[in-house]
Amino acid sequence: MIEMSIDSIRVSMMNYQRVVILKEKDAERFLPIWIGPAEADAIAIKLQGVTPPRPLTHDLLETSITSLGATVNSIIVTDLQNDTFYAKLILDVSGERLELDSRPSDAMAVAIRAEAPIYADESVLDRAGILLDSETGKPMSQSQGTQAEPTEEELKSLSAFRDFIDTLDMDGLDQTKG
Repeated sequence: MIEMSIDSIRVSMMNYQRVVILKEKDAERFLPIWIGPAEADAIAIKLQGVTPPRPLTHDLLETSITSLGATVNSIIVTDLQNDTFYAKLILDVSGERLELDSRPSDAMAVAIRAEAPIYADESVLDRAGILLDSETGKPMSQSQGTQAEPTEEELKSLSAFRDFIDTLDMDGLDQTKG
């Protein structure tokens, strides 16, 4: 598993769909994940340090978890199948590890409230991670190196994903935050 951080939330200029951009903590690889507008807002509010007058759903969930004596240990983006990302919310309940299936967007919204780390399975990053060309700032293909070449079916299913990524405004992703 590879530790990630939330780099930004972007909007596709083509269809106004939101995407959260995760960045590998110790490298320059990014993982874009499509999310809904409500989840994008829930993540953005917390990232911007805004406290709403009443708790949002993810605030309620995090408060419920801690009120019941559990802690949010981490979240893991575990899989990518048919252009759908999967995640698990990892809880510590009385010393026992509990894994809950979750959409990545909901898991991230809870993780940032609990200040818990975000991880991605290396296989997900190998399939959907992107590198930016240092000269153009545009997404480029990852070097396959020792990895197995993707199957024709995987390439076909990821082509829509790559087309979407190509429409994003990626300016500023390769710049260090202040």
